[in-house]
Amino acid sequence: MATQAEEFGLYIGGKWVVPTGAKRFETTNPANGETVGSFVSGTAKDATDAIAAAHVAFRPWKETPAPKRGEILLEVAHRMRHAKSALGRIVTREMGKVIGEGLGDVQESIDFVEYMAGEGRRLFGETVPSELRSKFCLTVRQPKGVVACITPWNFPTAIPNWKIAAALITGNTVVFKPASGTARCAAEVVKVYEEAGLPDGVLNLVTGPGGVVGNALIDDPRVRSVSFTGGVSTGREVYVRGAQGLKMVHLELGGKNPVILMEDADLPLALDGVLFGAFGTSGQRCTATSRLIIHERVYDEFLALLTDRLDRFPVGDPLDPKTAMGPVASLDQEKKILDYIEVGQKEATLRYGGHKLTGGAYDRGHFLEPTIFETTHGTRISKEEIFGPVLSVLRVASYEEAVRVANDVDYGLSSAIYTRDVNRAFRAIEDLEAGITYVNAPTIGAEVQLPFGGIKSTGNGGREAGSVAVDEFTEIKTVFVDFSSKLQKAQIDSETVE
Repeated sequence: MATQAEEFGLYIGGKWVVPTGAKRFETTNPANGETVGSFVSGTAKDATDAIAAAHVAFRPWKETPAPKRGEILLEVAHRMRHAKSALGRIVTREMGKVIGEGLGDVQESIDFVEYMAGEGRRLFGETVPSELRSKFCLTVRQPKGVVACITPWNFPTAIPNWKIAAALITGNTVVFKPASGTARCAAEVVKVYEEAGLPDGVLNLVTGPGGVVGNALIDDPRVRSVSFTGGVSTGREVYVRGAQGLKMVHLELGGKNPVILMEDADLPLALDGVLFGAFGTSGQRCTATSRLIIHERVYDEFLALLTDRLDRFPVGDPLDPKTAMGPVASLDQEKKILDYIEVGQKEATLRYGGHKLTGGAYDRGHFLEPTIFETTHGTRISKEEIFGPVLSVLRVASYEEAVRVANDVDYGLSSAIYTRDVNRAFRAIEDLEAGITYVNAPTIGAEVQLPFGGIKSTGNGGREAGSVAVDEFTEIKTVFVDFSSKLQKAQIDSETVE
């Protein structure tokens, strides 16, 4: 007998509510189809109600001393750490990443919330000398107001916390619209903030379709900033729509990330890195290693090592600690990836995998084989983001060719080079067109104390995480204090004025 799915409402003004006549949707476990939760499909009115609650809460939250805001974030991190095991299992059940990565998703949330709590005692401005006597010049940071945080499904606790914690410590109030496929993770995140004592209305949650809830958030003039992580096409729509209201819109979008493997690379080290970079989270990371650019001297040797390891690379139940790769996140995601595999079979050489896994437990979920194509630069699979466990391998004859191939895509998020040559490593740091470069490590593995983001179609140039995370959610005010007790005119030569 099937158990009834746990039901969740919207979180508006400090209360969990279910609007009259609300429609519902369910999220399911991509490994076995079980229902994870039932959620309200929010409307434009629900979004408007959440904005109103955030608008009312803004001034008292802004006036709360930043160190006190930091104390609440520390309590959030403490509670999240206590609940890490349970939250990690929810991430794995709802999104499908293996349990180690599910727990890692939550740990990243904890790390970043703790880091942002410390910003409550920093939030640096600057002081500079004045060109005039008895005058003091400085800058201060001020919150923007109500901000909308719109997040994807692949890091269902980490990315929301990146945005929410940075917005809250700087004195903003938030309306949070998560991806529908991981609504349970979003609700659990909000519950932690609620239990930590966050004042009513400071954080609000509205689940539902982006075309309804997201558009209502972007269009409302009371929302002064929009922080969006997702696909490029949707990101462009968000950007254009936000521009109509002259809003600050921060975009974190896609990637087509290269690992360059030079002839002097440590091959066993690179093998571990490529496996994790390409097939961790089933390739469903904006930082996933989707292109492997190998010097011709080690091309055959390394590809043989890689395919041999994949023969012993377990795909299956993501809750089993021995599993290396779980399912992809949804039926839609499965179809998109299989369509790209079909494209690859027409334009490249299939070296490994390429099929949906079937039989037994596989039939209940969305399981694909890790897939490798040998291809040439310029094919669709070598230049378009697939967002799945599909690796394009390209042969090059030199460092210069490797960099040219690496840079010749629309994206510029993460990049990596494996080499023992320190001079070449530092050249790559300068030459690779990306917001992130790794040396002797895969393209994934960001640390919260460092900026995260990219160039070109990866986004619009801002950065999340690190000390610059507060830039997205603050306005800079320049302050001049003149204590000369007389009118002073900067940059005007008083001796020449009659």
